Amino acid sequence: MSSLKSIIQDVKGELGSISRRGFDVRFGLRSRSQRVVQDNSPLAVAVDALGQSYWANMPPELLREVLMRIDASGETWPIRKNVVACAGVCRSWRQMMKDIVRTPEISTKLTFPISLKQPGPRNSLLHCYLKRNRSNNTYYLYLNSNQVSNVDGKFLLAARKFRRPTCTEFIITLNSVDIAKEGSTYVGKLRSNFLGTKFTIYDAQPPKSGATVLKSRSIRLINIKHIYPKIPVGYYPVAHISYELNGLGSRAPRKMHCIMDTIPACSLEVGGVVPTQTELLVSCPDTSPSTSFVRSKSTRVDNFHSGPLTEPKDEMLVLKNKDPTWHQQRQCWCLNFHGRVTVASVKNFQLVAYPNHDNIILQFGKVDRDLYTMDYRYPISTFQAFAMCLTSFDTKIARE
Repeated sequence: MSSLKSIIQDVKGELGSISRRGFDVRFGLRSRSQRVVQDNSPLAVAVDALGQSYWANMPPELLREVLMRIDASGETWPIRKNVVACAGVCRSWRQMMKDIVRTPEISTKLTFPISLKQPGPRNSLLHCYLKRNRSNNTYYLYLNSNQVSNVDGKFLLAARKFRRPTCTEFIITLNSVDIAKEGSTYVGKLRSNFLGTKFTIYDAQPPKSGATVLKSRSIRLINIKHIYPKIPVGYYPVAHISYELNGLGSRAPRKMHCIMDTIPACSLEVGGVVPTQTELLVSCPDTSPSTSFVRSKSTRVDNFHSGPLTEPKDEMLVLKNKDPTWHQQRQCWCLNFHGRVTVASVKNFQLVAYPNHDNIILQFGKVDRDLYTMDYRYPISTFQAFAMCLTSFDTKIARE
């Protein structure tokens, strides 16, 4: 709280004196529009209705200057939680903070949950690490720029593997405890075919404005008029990953081929852009009653399709793994991970854009038992990178 007070005092000197009564009010939020901030946050305290009005009625010039300084002072987590706390004070603070905070592509920082669906930095790799829990088939992604052994890394996403009779599914959520499709924390899933050689990444909401989805013919909706209008029913395919059949087992490196359905190949050119989500669409329990489905046994998620890219001429971005080189002295296949990977594993890979780009888009590798690094950059998002790395954990005979 002292850091906020010092910033306010500096701004007051520049913009003139205002009543201190509004600054003495402690704040935090407890409802849907008032997000809860952890008690150990420097800015986290409870707010009453009277106090909230004082914060909301701050002069816009002063408010913007205060929030801009808070955003600039919190470069990394956990200090960056101050930015999230300020966005939870009231509606005016939240809207202004959303205008101030830039996307990861520009700022290279992950701040709000929607940042996980937005493209990564253009000129550098964003460093994360992944932990696997073998006992319950769960996977946790954390943000950490330096030491992967640091247990205080910022939690980003969680996934759980479910084995089905004909496929494997990974459910991906924002909740590290309750990993399920139900609820507002569900962000998407990864699904494989029977052989474990082909995977599809599904987003829980439209990946871009105007996206459409074609539902399976074997699904019939009941009470369609009561469906929450902001979220069309269905899954949105955003990427397809395939592995070549490997007859040499773990002695040969895997061959990955990724087609990014919603990212045009021209996005890597100068001035290229990627369709970017700007808001997480969360269904409201009060206005979105549960919808009943009648689903036949022949229902297949493979029948879902995403809408076309921005322009018909746009080609989808294709990523392929970088071929390793054979090290004669060590008698193994090698890739240069620049110190980010320390343990040899068949799961290690680097993805580059095909065919004429050398910049690494995503790299994934092992550093300890059940501990892996995941580094990614523009044009893919944290969610897409995490899902692509999860394909390495679905071991099947056809791939090994």
